[in-house]
Amino acid sequence: MRVVVAADHAGFKGKAIVTGTLKRMGHDVVEIGAVDETPIDFPDVAVELARQILTGACERGIMVCGSGIGAAMAANRIPGIRAALAHDIYSAHQCVEHDNANVLCLGADIVGPKVMSELIETYMHAQWLPDDEFHARVAKLDRLAEAFEAKLPPQ
Repeated sequence: MRVVVAADHAGFKGKAIVTGTLKRMGHDVVEIGAVDETPIDFPDVAVELARQILTGACERGIMVCGSGIGAAMAANRIPGIRAALAHDIYSAHQCVEHDNANVLCLGADIVGPKVMSELIETYMHAQWLPDDEFHARVAKLDRLAEAFEAKLPPQ
């Protein structure tokens, strides 16, 4: 799978763990964002990450910042992106299985290298479950985004 990996300056050290784990798993990696610890704004990085996914250049993304919270907030502002913050194994697979997350957000200051690698492996192995209830909920998310983009209340 082709995966885009992005980080702001706070997630820069974690980005190496992410790319290393993905490459070890046999995935193709596109790296964007911080190349060192010089400050860079996570919303700018999120836009480029989203562009890679929404154009089909990459199938999934992983974004790292200090806590993972800003990364998730920024990515989720972009229609078509379903970003999940995960600091535990259950959330790393459930976000894909139930919610079809296409971006995993991680906090480099929250989880250590071993847990980060386990989260990535879990996320990458997860598959969206075919249950109608999950597909219906994700469709509602899409309709919410469309409605608010058009400045209309959801139907």
